[in-house]
Amino acid sequence: MSTTLQLLTSTRNIDCILLLMLVEAGALTLYLRHRSYRANWLDVLSALLPGAFLLLAVRAALGGATLLLAVALLAALLAHLADLVRRFRGTARQG
Repeated sequence: MSTTLQLLTSTRNIDCILLLMLVEAGALTLYLRHRSYRANWLDVLSALLPGAFLLLAVRAALGGATLLLAVALLAALLAHLADLVRRFRGTARQG
């Protein structure tokens, strides 16, 4: 197996990306709090959570865990729908 293929199919890369997303969530929360925006940690979490679940689904697919893959995809869908509801309710109250 080539080095490039090993690099692309490694679950360790997914773990690194998930760790970077956790750092991003903390940094965004601190930045928004410092800039006095109305957004809070729940807004940041609802924006990043669907992507994190999709990354977990990719990790499960690479590892061959089909049940975990299905659960992660369902969780991504539910998190995305919850994010949409939060956003539309927020714009309906402001508008």
